Amino acid sequence: MISMAGKSVRRWWALFALPTFAAFLIGFLVPFVMGVYLSFCKFSTVTDAKFVGLRNYKYVFADSTFVHALWYTVAFTIITTLIINVIGFAIAYMLTKAIRGATVFRSVFFMPNLIGGIILGYVWMLLLNGFLAHWGRSITFSGVYGFWGMVLLVSWQQIGYMMIIYIAGLQSLPTDVLEAAAVDGASGGQTLFRVTIPLMMPSITVCTFLTVTNGFKLFDQNLALTGGAPSYKSELLAMNIFRTFYGRIGFEGVGQAKAVVFFIIVATISLIQNKLTTSKEVLA
Repeated sequence: MISMAGKSVRRWWALFALPTFAAFLIGFLVPFVMGVYLSFCKFSTVTDAKFVGLRNYKYVFADSTFVHALWYTVAFTIITTLIINVIGFAIAYMLTKAIRGATVFRSVFFMPNLIGGIILGYVWMLLLNGFLAHWGRSITFSGVYGFWGMVLLVSWQQIGYMMIIYIAGLQSLPTDVLEAAAVDGASGGQTLFRVTIPLMMPSITVCTFLTVTNGFKLFDQNLALTGGAPSYKSELLAMNIFRTFYGRIGFEGVGQAKAVVFFIIVATISLIQNKLTTSKEVLA
């Protein structure tokens, strides 16, 4: 039997859904469609847009700084995804064991995620420049220094967040399966790689999706830590798009075209990654 509240919801569901749908329409769908259209235009404001076809997209791939930023971002995303997930899972695995002070350690590891990216960028810039000063170097000395500086910063910030997701997954594992593995004489390593990790694939799917998208979208830490120096060698994709759109008069359309290409790349890679990881999920 359906309650009175259930009947009201079924009758007036459109009214309840309208505010959320309107916010989605105004805040995402309309700007997205306009952005795609403007990527085919030359404009300085939305009202003076002039259609120029594929000219903006020709500029995108002719820009050597964009191509460099693309491969730089791909390498950065791959490395940070591996580091963050491997270390985050390892810490979560240890902290789900019966060790003293596990709750305190969880809080300590999670705390960096609460700090804003701009603040973290400036703090780590001071720390890394102080360390590199012994060799007469700075974080902006080369793109390699900036690359590993951002890897260190982002890994330190995000490991704790992924750790929390992995802890939730580990704590929800079916104990009867783990007990059956122990009864069958499986070692700790065999249980981890043949039982625990396969059952943890839903959590791994979520964490890898988040780290991949975060790696591609990274902007504020890049801006604060290196600013793209030297000569845009440490510039990630998001910052390259920002610099093109706001830093070069007359190139707003090119910046918008870069943003559309950026969206297609991130969406494609995220869908492929999600498909690969979900295909390995097993039912408990």
